[in-house]
Amino acid sequence: MRIGFNLLLWTTHVSEEHFPLFAQLRKVGYDGVEIPLFEGTEAHYRHVGEALRDAGLAATGVTVLPDEQHSAISSNPAARKGALDRIRWAVDCLHALGGELLAGPFHQPLGVFSGEPPTAAEKDNLVKVHAAAADHAAAAGIALSVEPLNRFECYVLNTVADAAEIVRRVDRPNYGLLYDTFHANIEEKEPVGVIGRHIAAINHVHVSENDRGTPGKGHVPFAATFKALKAGGYDGWLTIEAFGRALPALAAATRVWRDFFPSREEVYTFGFKTVRSGWDKA
Repeated sequence: MRIGFNLLLWTTHVSEEHFPLFAQLRKVGYDGVEIPLFEGTEAHYRHVGEALRDAGLAATGVTVLPDEQHSAISSNPAARKGALDRIRWAVDCLHALGGELLAGPFHQPLGVFSGEPPTAAEKDNLVKVHAAAADHAAAAGIALSVEPLNRFECYVLNTVADAAEIVRRVDRPNYGLLYDTFHANIEEKEPVGVIGRHIAAINHVHVSENDRGTPGKGHVPFAATFKALKAGGYDGWLTIEAFGRALPALAAATRVWRDFFPSREEVYTFGFKTVRSGWDKA
């Protein structure tokens, strides 16, 4: 198991001004960081990767589909191509960075709803796009981890079972799902129990408190969660994800209207202790 920290707490685009964070996070004990891949070039991320290696950190990446012109579920072939191109771009940037796994809700644009449950055709489209994306990622030695989100952010993949079915249908060794404790707290009848039932499909984990604040300061049952993951043989990343109000666009997208922690330092120091001690005791 390795412990990571998602840099969306600071930025949607990592640049040289953020490089000092790398040494700070490494000093606390983190094994790596999760880099937002929302914009930029391969050359830019190659430079970021050099700074990460200098700090002794590994990396994963996170991306989204920005709009309805980039949607893996769309009936419009151009939109599906846009989604595939977007995921391929993110994979290529992550490869330049030296990262190993691309995570996120890259199945549909956030906050877009049809007013109805997902259709069979939408899921068929998703499977085809993600199978092609997984093949592209495999050639670069990168895994994909699709993230089910709560029903207030998307409608196609809300539960772990929803995502696990897509994983089964895509049927690629480098394709799995992201288990996020925040979304599971909202959508799952058994947030911990669902882990054992779908552990074979889980290839990435986001450690996120029920209010998106400091892990261990809310009511997510982290001790039971880590125990279930360890019992199932999970040995991947446990990446902390928290959101604040510093980035207005991201705060609006994640519905963050108040402060959930006194400082970012608390999130990454106390959060690290929550994960490290919780996993060791599991």
